[in-house]
Amino acid sequence: MRDIEATPFPSHAVQLLDDRARQHADRPFLNFFDDQDVLSYGDVSHLTRRLANGLSSRGIGKGTHVAVMVDTSRTYPLTWLALSRLGAVTIPVNYRYTPREVDFVLRDSQATHLVICSDFLTVLDGISNGAPLPRDNIIVAGNDVTGYVNWQNLFDENETGRSDQSSPDLDSPMNIQYTSGTTGFPKGAVLSHRYWLTFSRNGAAQFQDRLSRILVSQPFYYVDAQWLTLMACWTGATAFVARQMHSSRILGWMREHRLEYCNFPEIVARQPARGDDFLPDLVAMSCYSHRPENFPLYEKRYGGAARQGFSMTELGCVLYVPMEAKEMTGSGTVGIPVAFREIDIRDSAGRSVADGQSGEICVRGPGIFQGYFNNPEATTKAFHEGGWFRTGDLGRCNAEGWFWYLGRQKDMVRRSNENISAVEVEQILRGVAEVLESAVVPVPDTTRGEEVKAYLKLLPGTATGPELISKIFSHCDENLAPYKIPRYLEFINEFPRTPSQKIKKSDLLSDKDDLTTGAWDRVRNQWN
Repeated sequence: MRDIEATPFPSHAVQLLDDRARQHADRPFLNFFDDQDVLSYGDVSHLTRRLANGLSSRGIGKGTHVAVMVDTSRTYPLTWLALSRLGAVTIPVNYRYTPREVDFVLRDSQATHLVICSDFLTVLDGISNGAPLPRDNIIVAGNDVTGYVNWQNLFDENETGRSDQSSPDLDSPMNIQYTSGTTGFPKGAVLSHRYWLTFSRNGAAQFQDRLSRILVSQPFYYVDAQWLTLMACWTGATAFVARQMHSSRILGWMREHRLEYCNFPEIVARQPARGDDFLPDLVAMSCYSHRPENFPLYEKRYGGAARQGFSMTELGCVLYVPMEAKEMTGSGTVGIPVAFREIDIRDSAGRSVADGQSGEICVRGPGIFQGYFNNPEATTKAFHEGGWFRTGDLGRCNAEGWFWYLGRQKDMVRRSNENISAVEVEQILRGVAEVLESAVVPVPDTTRGEEVKAYLKLLPGTATGPELISKIFSHCDENLAPYKIPRYLEFINEFPRTPSQKIKKSDLLSDKDDLTTGAWDRVRNQWN
């Protein structure tokens, strides 16, 4: 892995695409299989040059901030890479956002232009004070809408070279990527060309540059779909892009397209075993935050290496479990540092802690984010002296250099002076067959400071009677120290979510004045 640090990067991210197009012009690069739309490396290189010409004719150039709110199709990667050619800055916008959220991102990012699918124009219409940018600067993909610039026409009208502009360099901003916070509005992380090349190169190297057919099942407004697209470029792979994630269909996609890699949802393993579960082409699957004891079962059932890791929007890939480290499978480790990254575990004062002790995971290295856009206070608070980024995540490292993730700093319960990791308890609860998802939060308690409460989403049709409650607590008794076992259980039909579909615990905590109301109390053995 560290060997890749000695090889210079291309001059900017799109140079990587062009290099690959010269080598493998006809090789499939992006396969939007739901739409039966396949683009070769040569196609993408050529089309993004033409689109860059058209965007340039609309006044977009180096440093221009362009918001992009489109569906999962060829529109996003072509627009993103074309803007990057110009040195413009892409602001991906979640198409599930409400008018209030879109208005915030457009204003906070200081976007002067917007590329948007025609299906999402109603969201712009819903902004109370109107969209904060001129109509002439709004480019519409999809249906032709009177009064707006048509995205497709930018290709058709600009077949010759664009006006001369200086190319971006490695440290030119490429994205302002809004992180999905669990409270308040998100912050815009400024990500450079170096960031994306570092992230994607580490991604390819962690799988030994072996991947040639990968699944991209996340929307492009997330970091994952973007780095996976660039990761494919490093090895000349084909990215098979799903229009929408469907856990019930992922194994079928893997079989049909002979895919070698996917980001594996834990819920898929809850499906009944089938004779064709084994995937002979599968090389590896990323299994973030899965219960460690399941990893050996995945490998036996599906055939590929089940691997954990640690990454963040601000940092890209940070830790990985090497493919050859089979002895670590099921240990729960998130691995060792990738190339270009230093990791340290620090206490609240910023001092390094001893091996085996828990503390905040801190990271530094070239190609991390350049700060939060237009938010110098948040940027300053995010770093210790010496360029160490404070992740806000707890971890520990053993004497051999392997790291474990223990949860968010703020995602802890302090019960009778004992720190309890919500992540650990949630993983154990998901070990009950009927439990689909879980969320653990603290409940104020006059005797112990805080008590542990668990919200549980169950498999459809599950009865919430005494037998299930007894089964849950028996499972906890077998797998958790007594002080970690939840006192309160509450069953929930659906969790509140952030735009990135993470459980929004702040909404659970603010839902009612007394969090014990409506919950099963293990101590009193009754519903409150």
